[in-house]
Amino acid sequence: MLDHVSIPVADLDRAARFYDAVLATIGLRRRKERTGAIGYGPETRAAPVFWLLGRRGDGGARPGLGLHVSFVAPDRPSVEAFHATALRCGGLDAGAPGLRPQYTMPFYGAFVLDLDGFKIEAVCRAALEPTAAA
Repeated sequence: MLDHVSIPVADLDRAARFYDAVLATIGLRRRKERTGAIGYGPETRAAPVFWLLGRRGDGGARPGLGLHVSFVAPDRPSVEAFHATALRCGGLDAGAPGLRPQYTMPFYGAFVLDLDGFKIEAVCRAALEPTAAA
């Protein structure tokens, strides 16, 4: 079980504006801020689960090396809102919302590249609820 994940970003303020909007779609918000870092998490947890770190120099991790962070979404509309909000805020499409039968089902997810090129994902693993009979 992971406690938290952090990624280095080139511009902390720019990244924070992006993640403020995108993570709000799945129920995460800023929980902690300190010099050079911003942590996000759900209301139900005291400590942040996802951190943005202001990158210093060339020694930090870089996008494109296979790093990918997946966030739990409460439902399929949240996955769709995550993807649409990320694109509207400058992210790049890396996989439209949809079922991924090649993964462990149920799996409904969407992928984007953030402003620094990191691949982020929102996934809902709840089975689609049956519709009420008309």
